[in-house]
Amino acid sequence: MQLYAYAGFPRSLNALGEFKKVLERRKERGITDQPGGDSGPVPVGDELLAVGTANQTKLVGVPVAGPLFDFAPAIDRYLKTHLFGDIFARTNLDWQSRELATVAALAAMSGVEPQLRSHVAISMNVGLGGRQLRQFIEVLAARVDADSARRAQAALEAHLAAGKP
Repeated sequence: MQLYAYAGFPRSLNALGEFKKVLERRKERGITDQPGGDSGPVPVGDELLAVGTANQTKLVGVPVAGPLFDFAPAIDRYLKTHLFGDIFARTNLDWQSRELATVAALAAMSGVEPQLRSHVAISMNVGLGGRQLRQFIEVLAARVDADSARRAQAALEAHLAAGKP
């Protein structure tokens, strides 16, 4: 569910279907997987916007504003309330895990390099280091594909070249 905001509903639904098949095959082999934890309470109404705005600011490191959001204020509100409020307020994944999943998904797609660079920066804002991200990129190269690894590497290099920690 973390990734539908980045990869879209169709891909996320397909991924959930594949994940379900994996769990079914594991069960057939006698492997019992414990269900994931509850996501905890999610705010609603005006509290959702407040929590989402606070989460977005913590993740990015500064309040997010700009001409794109002035041009389309509905997307700003949607990002704050739904993505950073509803999704990031859930406690069943920590923010580092959410960011690694997001970086992997964005690296696997072409044409989303600005978002990939943003999420590499967010990964570092939530405590992942350059060394950890390099190791993660090695896993992408070995287990996903070279193009995904190249995109993630370029995003990390751009972030570090900008003098950001």
